[in-house]
Amino acid sequence: MSGTPSRIVELVETFDRNIEAYKNRQYNEAQVRREFIDPFFEALGWDIPNIKGYAQAYKEVIHEATVKIGSATKAPDYSFRIGGVRKFFLEAKKPSIDIKGDPHPAYQLRRYAWSAKLPVSILTDFEEFAVYDCQTRPKSTDKAGTARIMYFNYKEYIERWDEIENVFSREAILKGSFDKFTAATKGDRKSTRLNSSHIPLSRMPSSA
Repeated sequence: MSGTPSRIVELVETFDRNIEAYKNRQYNEAQVRREFIDPFFEALGWDIPNIKGYAQAYKEVIHEATVKIGSATKAPDYSFRIGGVRKFFLEAKKPSIDIKGDPHPAYQLRRYAWSAKLPVSILTDFEEFAVYDCQTRPKSTDKAGTARIMYFNYKEYIERWDEIENVFSREAILKGSFDKFTAATKGDRKSTRLNSSHIPLSRMPSSA
């Protein structure tokens, strides 16, 4: 797709070329964050390393942000913010984790976002990219697909980049597309378990 950044094409090709090594359990979360997830979101316009030098209160991305869950304090891997206001969390896993089928990572992410009152959040190991509606209280018995409203395999990133960019890029949030997307998820809380479950294009807001 012509609008897909060359960096995303490179990441997809690199991951595909070395997928067996990346899915080995020895390849850890810190590595996938640094080599794939960070540049993925930099391509979406986010200042992951705080190159702009913003003060802590106004950094666009907070790593290991804290959130209270009951009496415990937990730390989502990434908190994406505009003007110091949280918009969504991202929880990263290593590629050997089965994001599509394992219910535990999804429950973890949804608890974080539910406690922080965030409408949606992301679970990814780069190989898979899942977006969850976090406006309903998660239960430990929920399936991995419960409240999942978008799902991509890494091989789809190039062809369907606009669907991700139109919601989760920094520009899309500033232009209001993210808020329109989250408003559209209210009341549409069916579990999605298709190979590529996602909001239909007719419901996707434009970032333009």
